[in-house]
Amino acid sequence: MLLLPIFCVILGSAVGHIDKDAPPQWSPVYTVKGTLNIPYAELKEPFYTWFDSNAGKSRIDYYGGMVKTYQLSAGVFKPYGTSIKIAPVTTEEVLNQDTCLQVNGSSDNSIAIQTVLPDMTDFKYIGTETMQDSETAKWQFVQVIGQKLNKYTMWVKYKKSLKERGVSVPIPVRYEMKGYNSLLGSHYDHYYIDYVDYDVEDIDPNVFIVDPAMKCSSFPGPGARHYATFNPMMEFVHPAKDEHVISEFDRFKTKHGKQYASDVEHEKRLNIFRQNLRLIFSHNRARRSFTMAVNHLADRTDTELAALRGRRYSGPNHGLLFPYSQSLVEEESDKLPSEHDWRLFGAVTPVKDQSVCGSCWSFGTTGAVEGALFLSNGGKLERLSQQALVDCSWGFGNNGCDGGEDFRAYQWIMKHGLPTEESYGDYLGQDGYCHLDNVSIATKIKGWVNVTSNDEKALRLAIFKHGPISVAIDAAHKSFSFYSNGVYYEPACHNKIDELDHAVLAVGYGILKGQKYWLVKNSWSNMWGNDGYVLMSTKDNNCGVQSAPTYVLI
Repeated sequence: MLLLPIFCVILGSAVGHIDKDAPPQWSPVYTVKGTLNIPYAELKEPFYTWFDSNAGKSRIDYYGGMVKTYQLSAGVFKPYGTSIKIAPVTTEEVLNQDTCLQVNGSSDNSIAIQTVLPDMTDFKYIGTETMQDSETAKWQFVQVIGQKLNKYTMWVKYKKSLKERGVSVPIPVRYEMKGYNSLLGSHYDHYYIDYVDYDVEDIDPNVFIVDPAMKCSSFPGPGARHYATFNPMMEFVHPAKDEHVISEFDRFKTKHGKQYASDVEHEKRLNIFRQNLRLIFSHNRARRSFTMAVNHLADRTDTELAALRGRRYSGPNHGLLFPYSQSLVEEESDKLPSEHDWRLFGAVTPVKDQSVCGSCWSFGTTGAVEGALFLSNGGKLERLSQQALVDCSWGFGNNGCDGGEDFRAYQWIMKHGLPTEESYGDYLGQDGYCHLDNVSIATKIKGWVNVTSNDEKALRLAIFKHGPISVAIDAAHKSFSFYSNGVYYEPACHNKIDELDHAVLAVGYGILKGQKYWLVKNSWSNMWGNDGYVLMSTKDNNCGVQSAPTYVLI
């Protein structure tokens, strides 16, 4: 294999003479492992690349080979190239079955093989720097596009070739992009790739062969729109492409009726959307127990998302003890069905959107009271008013759209009762004037019960016997913000009662493909999650569903 000559050598551990006018040239054939790091998206994605420009083939595996992508340049049977993705697919019939999807290029959008190393033609030498315990040469390309100033930096070390005396092989160490937007007055993008195990030996041709027994099916739609999933590295390696981000953002704005007051706001929201889109795609490549999707929250800042999580823990709630001994819980739980869903009995009102108001606590409260009222009055469902709690329960320690707790709302209801939504007025998504005069009270409550904390069997029994249960969870993770379907399990979740920041309603439980879950109703509209619901794993009390459950007595 012919290696292109460069003008750098390494002498001991120091970088020797460098021709500053000759950027390193990568081998036309290489393999390399690496990790894509995107700090704004809190993302680290491992990959393994095989690249052979002589053969016109490349392959990139993600997450240890869980997802495999192939990029094959033009040939006799595919004149515009082919992109293939092999990933595990789960349906009602199969679990994690490797499936082959294929996109063919067109005269308008031909498919090229994919390198994970940038084109260094326009890079300039800017000095040396220690990187990953090695002294490296530092090369940089600065690009100005409108208000955007993009800096691409490559750190390179060198190793003498054993094949060709006197020739030094450039070894990639790190590649970084930092984008600054003068319109926003801030950095709008940042990512970097760390490389290891770079090798320029010939590649076994079998690496690029897809098992012929695996029939590759076509993927709906034009190939150009799917490179974000079939060839995700294309967005990150200079010269990078991000047409799919603009296209997805335009679709997002149309679907959710998004309009922004200025160019600055539009650019800001686009960049937030870009990072969230990357996180969603990468998460879905990882093939965890649940999937994520773009929803109406995809352009919101972390602060705005935090405002939706309005539970404010302030100490013990002094509710009644769960009226079942541990032995009775064990005895009764053995008699329970494996699945139960109060929606099927008519005990749950439709999903609503709390909007920009941190009033989740009022939705968990009203849901629990609605369920108890349904059971006590012969199966008649009443839609009760969250707005009354937002407006009127300040005297018990709640703070309207700035947060609260279910037990403080219970205290207020014990004294004042809770009106129907029809009688009190529509939910506003804002703090409003309390107006209980001439309002029909639907129910009062006698008290509330704390279900035994961190006891899966106790919570299952409580749901089955006493209806929907108000629960608190840790929802501070973007995996939750963009949950779509499947059993949600987040290893980073907390479950201590003082770390739970969101109030929701557990309306059932069940098992999906061997994974036990709580069926949880959220208050972020039916555009979020699975029609407004999430299946939350029961494993290890993940995200704290079992930490602070309550139900009411009527």
